[in-house]
Amino acid sequence: MAAMEQAQVKAEVKEGVDQGTVDAVADAGTYKYGWETDIEMEFAPKGVSPDIVRLISQKNQEPQWMTDWRLEAFARWENIQEPTWAMVDYPEIDFQDIYYYARPKSMEVKPKSLDEVDPKLLATYEKLGIPLKEQMILAGVEGAGATPEEGRKVAVDVVFDSVSVGTTFQAELKKAGVIFCSISEAIREHPELVRKYLGSVVPVADNFMRR
Repeated sequence: MAAMEQAQVKAEVKEGVDQGTVDAVADAGTYKYGWETDIEMEFAPKGVSPDIVRLISQKNQEPQWMTDWRLEAFARWENIQEPTWAMVDYPEIDFQDIYYYARPKSMEVKPKSLDEVDPKLLATYEKLGIPLKEQMILAGVEGAGATPEEGRKVAVDVVFDSVSVGTTFQAELKKAGVIFCSISEAIREHPELVRKYLGSVVPVADNFMRR
């Protein structure tokens, strides 16, 4: 499910690091609960630039103010320096050799039944323990969201790589005064809330890489 290519990190004993801690991390091996879904994807071109930022914003159907916010954040990122204090040794990351946007190709056309949904996508939902009704909604099956939600007590927002493919239990939560949706939907449907709170907890320049 990961669109980004991750660097291999190698533990290195440095001053102040306990050897036993390093050995324990090295012996941990692969996370036994980890898995991924091999599914046909649509990717944006590799690399990051103002044009890629605009492309991603366009694909998410974002308004101009959100695009401008992203461009400002990207401009700041271009002027930061990678920290070197971490006690790990890893190859230099080529940020222009990474995909920054990916979505399942099966989302291009809305399916009319589960028979038209990519089987690997359904297998992922099943592995996550999502009931059939939620599977239909998350897979984008035409008309699935119109079914009454009585008895359904599962609220799920499924994200594949860069996009939210579907959200469930919205109507029931709305009755309780709760807005439950993806950030992309929130930007389109509740822009006043997003603009008010976006970056209010972690400002765009507030991170350990800032100068």
